[in-house]
Amino acid sequence: MRRILSLFALLTMLLLTGCATQQRSDTLTTTLTAYASTVRWGDFQSAAQFLDPKIRAAHPLSDLDIARYKQVRVSEYDDGNGPVPAGEGSVQQTVHIGLINVHTQTERSIVDHQTWHYDEKAKHWWLTSGLPDITQD
Repeated sequence: MRRILSLFALLTMLLLTGCATQQRSDTLTTTLTAYASTVRWGDFQSAAQFLDPKIRAAHPLSDLDIARYKQVRVSEYDDGNGPVPAGEGSVQQTVHIGLINVHTQTERSIVDHQTWHYDEKAKHWWLTSGLPDITQD
């Protein structure tokens, strides 16, 4: 009887772990989709809300950053193959972003290497690599 109860407890724990993993995966998908949509619309101030709160507090968007982001329109957001695991509770994703300068109408592309970390306490994925660097050549 004790063995059956131990087996039942183990199976229950595995099932709950599987549910938690699926929930984490679903949350990642939802977060990445929302972030991509926000960047595609060029709303970088809202995109900053996806940053880890500690990073956002330590490096708030300056007026110059906001002015630079307003000088471009996003023409493409290609996340390729999507995120890949990068350690416990972290994923990385490489995104190609097409930008159009609103003043000159010239288009260029940048590569954004994103790192996302799962906050177990908040049950939330946070961007830890920062917003796309639109000043790169």
